[in-house]
Amino acid sequence: MAILVTGGAGYIGSHMVWALLDAGEDVVVVDRLSTGFRWAVAPDARFYLGDIGDEKILKTIFIENDIEAIIHFAGSTIVPASVTDPLSYYDNNTARTRTLVDMAIKAGVRHLVFSSTAAVYGQPQSQKPVSESDPLRPESPYGQSKLMSELMLRDVASAYDFTYVALRYFNVAGADPLGRTGQSTSAATHLIKVACEAALGKRQSMTIYGTDYPTHDGTGVRDYIHVADLTEAHLNALAYLREGRGPITLNCGYGGGYSVLDVLNMVTRLHGHSFPIHIAARRPGDAASVVADASLARRVLHWKPAYDTLETIVRSALNWEIFLMERSLGDLQRMHRALASAM
Repeated sequence: MAILVTGGAGYIGSHMVWALLDAGEDVVVVDRLSTGFRWAVAPDARFYLGDIGDEKILKTIFIENDIEAIIHFAGSTIVPASVTDPLSYYDNNTARTRTLVDMAIKAGVRHLVFSSTAAVYGQPQSQKPVSESDPLRPESPYGQSKLMSELMLRDVASAYDFTYVALRYFNVAGADPLGRTGQSTSAATHLIKVACEAALGKRQSMTIYGTDYPTHDGTGVRDYIHVADLTEAHLNALAYLREGRGPITLNCGYGGGYSVLDVLNMVTRLHGHSFPIHIAARRPGDAASVVADASLARRVLHWKPAYDTLETIVRSALNWEIFLMERSLGDLQRMHRALASAM
């Protein structure tokens, strides 16, 4: 039987496809390629170009493939964009998830691993690690749209022969240790990717927002999780569902954090060159520290992260940015050769 990966051409989804194939799974991908890339999908996966809100493409997928479970990444993820265009987020993240789940149940698919977010917690009320039992106070349409999907899955699991694992990610970073895929979207907002781009000259500079937080160096602290460890958590969640267990909601993080300056210093150390950094005031809504209590995921899923150092995360991200630069240069050279031969 096959595993359907929605959003499998995107950052985390493309890593998930490789991880599943490495584990010997049969993989099907659906992606509309709004932010993902066809070249990022592992060649051994069967690819469908389409939207999870399109019942016709979903019906085709379920007819042509014996789908056992769905790992659902497709969705919109930029918090500021969700504030300026909330309806698109409720549509893409909530309404289309509803369509996907409805079609899955009709097709007899019983398992789903859901890509949720720490944004469902909103701004932590203290600097202690955030646990699954903490209050849910999303402060953006993005967080709210993901929480609405979580609540929908809870109700669906109570009414149908259907179960799920919802994984609440903290700050996902890094790239495939084997160099096969990574964060490739332009105008990315993730700190580690931005810092790597600045170090390599792909950005003129970068900005630190706030240096007066009550942290060890005054800059904000976040729990960065390597994307390869995150995909491992998904594999373990799939095994958990295959054992007939669930539903459950779990945090995915390391339980410790690094500050903005920690990240920038690591990028500088590994790359060997400094880059222009500007200091600005705090941004509204930014918390001093956001760190996961992921003890439940470690215990329930038997999850043991293998890439949980800042150096490992940053080094893989830097290597991927270098690959992207070389890939772009190669594309440009091929275009010039093609133009020259046509003259």
